[in-house]
Formats: sequence, C-alpha cells, structure tokens
Amino acid sequence: METVEEDVEEYSWREVVLPRLIPVVQDAAPELERETGERRRGRDLLVAVDFGPNSKHAFDWALVHLARMADTVHLVHAVSSVHNDLVYDKSQELMEDLAIEAFKVSLVRTKARIVEGNAGKAICLEAERLKPAAVILGTRGRGLIQSVLQGSVSEYCFHNCKAAPVIIVPGKEAGEQSVL
Repeated sequence: METVEEDVEEYSWREVVLPRLIPVVQDAAPELERETGERRRGRDLLVAVDFGPNSKHAFDWALVHLARMADTVHLVHAVSSVHNDLVYDKSQELMEDLAIEAFKVSLVRTKARIVEGNAGKAICLEAERLKPAAVILGTRGRGLIQSVLQGSVSEYCFHNCKAAPVIIVPGKEAGEQSVL
C-alpha cells in the first residue's frame, strides 16, 4: 500500500483584533486548587462561523456544551478575499459580537481569524495549525440532493480534518418536531 502525501497549501489570512474583555491584573493569578492541570491551562476549541443561523447555533452549542472557563475559543471565518475591506469589516463585526457573547455566557477567551479560500480546506488547515480539542461547525441546512451536487463544508471537514475530532451540530430545525 502506497501512502499519498498532499501538498500543504499556503493560504492568506488576517488576524482579528478583538476588544479586550478580561481586565489584566498584575501578579494576581487566581488559584484553582482543585482543578487539574488541563482544566487550569484550558483547551483550544475551533469554531467555524459564518453569517448563517446554523453557524450561530453551533457556536451557542459549543459555549453551552463544551467550553469551560479556562478554554480559548478560536473563531474561524472563511472568505473569498481577506483584502476586501468591506468583507473584512463585516466579518470583524461578526467576530467581535461573538467574542463578547462568549465572554458573557462562558467566561472564555476568544481569538479570531479570517482566512481566505475554500472554507473546508481553510478550516482543516487552521485545525492542523492549532491542534484543538475539537472542531465545531454547523450544517448549512441544504437538502440531500443539493449537498451532493454542491458539496458540503461540514462533510469535507469530517473526512479531512485529521488534527482533531469534528463535531457537526445540526441546525435547530433538525431537532424540532412539529406538534399537531
């Protein structure tokens, strides 16, 4: 059996400067006596976001079900061009809003990055760079036929992200049942 090595692509990205939410206190680190080393250090969680409701639902799910106080949530948003200022500004607004919500809900640190290119590949490359505890993303809400014809970012990440487990959070509609 022959192994096939993929070429690692270089990709463009821009760091997002988020507002500082946690005040810096010099020489006064809080003590977490009963906490284990991993909990004290925290984990990295990668959450892929866009402007869709299913992405927001996956972000909320990650905050409620996975995030702990010492963790860092890395927000990743894939765009067609990081050099388009309008796209960058709107994406930065989204990231800032999500960072504030993450701090309010789960008291977690947030880092954000806007990456250029194919969303699935960009998310997998970021996962390879970060080596997070998990990659969390939502579904786009397409039907089966449309997903087969156009492809699915979540399915691509599920099959190609080897650096961390991938958690695909279905949209809210998938969990709701109609009551007659």
